[in-house]
Amino acid sequence: MAAYGAEQRVRLPALCAGWMTQTFVHWAYPVEAVRALVPEPLAVEEYGGSAWVGFTPFVMTDVRPPGVPSALPGLPTFAETNLRTYVRHPNGRDGLWFFSLEVACPVMLGARAIGAPYHPGVLEVTRSGETVRYSGRRRRGRACYRLAVRPGAPVERPTARDVWLTSRWRAYTRSPGLLWETPVAHEPWPLAGAAVEELEETLTAEAGLPAPAGEPVVHFSDGVRHVRMGVPVPCSRTP
Repeated sequence: MAAYGAEQRVRLPALCAGWMTQTFVHWAYPVEAVRALVPEPLAVEEYGGSAWVGFTPFVMTDVRPPGVPSALPGLPTFAETNLRTYVRHPNGRDGLWFFSLEVACPVMLGARAIGAPYHPGVLEVTRSGETVRYSGRRRRGRACYRLAVRPGAPVERPTARDVWLTSRWRAYTRSPGLLWETPVAHEPWPLAGAAVEELEETLTAEAGLPAPAGEPVVHFSDGVRHVRMGVPVPCSRTP
């Protein structure tokens, strides 16, 4: 079961940042539809008999190397959006598998070296009254999205499903012949409910997934400020 708090300390981070103004939109999917897009030896995790795909736009703030204070003026802040599912390595550790990562800052493209599927794009996050709006368009191809949500009341006691959908402490990526594991640590997500006012996206289709069916499960978070992303390490061979 996913843990509400970080499962490990990241003593030597490769990068520090904040993840702010984040919305989690989750759809249940047939396991076989997701399995076809996840490499061996990772297993697709299920909750309630389904695989889950998350569409999560947010703002990445104060991006910096370790040792640089977050208060330093001029640190990069930019929008990012990921499309992901939930997986487990044969060693028992769970984590994220990204179908795509849309980003408005070229500095993140260096993670392509370990297979992180970053795509440069034009992304925007705005607030208008009680509504938070996200939009993005990949610079190459047809992938794009528009999302507007109205955050609701804070979730005082997250359910097991709330935690399972939002709290993961490592990501897996694949470069030729190798599977990489990147640990992450931060404070627990402060979650709220959210209502979708507008949602159009082609990221799922571009990833090779069927169109989402049914109403999504949606959460909003003002964010976490103390994100520590560890050094990626190879964890197994992969075809």
